[in-house]
Amino acid sequence: MKKILVIQNKRIGDVLISSVIANNIKKVFPESEVTYFVYEYTAGVLENNPFIDRVISVKEKELKKLTKLFQTISKIKKEKYDIIFDPYSKFQSRMICLLSGAEYRIGFKRIKKKLRLPFYSHPINYIPRHTMFCGKAIENRLNLVHSVFPIPSPAYEPLIYLTDEEKKYQFPNNENLPVIMLGVLGSTPQKSMPYPYVAEMIDYIAENYKAKILFNYAPNQKEEALKIYGLCKNKAQIDLDIYEDSIRGFIKLMNKCDMLIANEGGSVHIAKALHKPTFTVYSPYIEKEDWSSFEDHIQHESIHLLEEKPNLYTAFTREERKKIEENPSVMYNELTPALIFKKLKPFLAHHLKNAIK
Repeated sequence: MKKILVIQNKRIGDVLISSVIANNIKKVFPESEVTYFVYEYTAGVLENNPFIDRVISVKEKELKKLTKLFQTISKIKKEKYDIIFDPYSKFQSRMICLLSGAEYRIGFKRIKKKLRLPFYSHPINYIPRHTMFCGKAIENRLNLVHSVFPIPSPAYEPLIYLTDEEKKYQFPNNENLPVIMLGVLGSTPQKSMPYPYVAEMIDYIAENYKAKILFNYAPNQKEEALKIYGLCKNKAQIDLDIYEDSIRGFIKLMNKCDMLIANEGGSVHIAKALHKPTFTVYSPYIEKEDWSSFEDHIQHESIHLLEEKPNLYTAFTREERKKIEENPSVMYNELTPALIFKKLKPFLAHHLKNAIK
């Protein structure tokens, strides 16, 4: 029996997307044991996945300590994994691969730099451009597997698996209204829309549709979420009491919602994995091609400043665009509600046609 480890020490969306490695490698090695190594706060998206046999979770800050890292490497070496996939491909995961003793160590090559040590037995190039509907992030992870172990009939879609008990989750909705989840903040300030713009979107929804509006944000972002709430003119349809502060809690709640409108991030990938319609607003510094998935302009729609005002980007190379992350607000201000509404209004009209006021 093959022992397989997938290292994905990054954010929620990255971990969920990387779950496609599990069901695809199981097509190649049906009797294998697949383990995922992830940060503790992301493990919830992998729960109950029938293709994942075990999840090892660690605290992010702890693993960044060299003593903890080498303790972890020692434990992993004792497990005697046959195959390690490293879609993270950063210092910590490379060191784990290098010292693991695994015969197959499969990870991404560094862009524009050579690997100084033989971290991987099979270093794989990132694909230059996506060719599949699933998007570049998922395609890269499938390629990580397929380049070494050809996959019969690849599965492209990350999925979330709820227990029967989780499917019974309910919250107060006496009027039986459509429920819209608003991801009012991104995972970082750099990924978050200007607060007045978010409030204007919420006001438009409340003015035009009979719907229940919920807010999603990280527990440590409550104060900022309340600032957005304070800017809203139409608060009657917003229910701040319905909130879940854990990943599994959010998954249960999102499963009962009708759609998600949010800044790009983990919540979008969760909603897609639950087959909920999504409208995504990308931060100006994010490469949309890297993270968009299954966008058909009906079930899943999005907007990026680059598509609306390409002239603003003509002076930037890809590397220079990343520097916008340091101060994205100037560019974000250019992505006005008027631009967003050009795409958001048709999306809402299609999915909420029975809830128009």
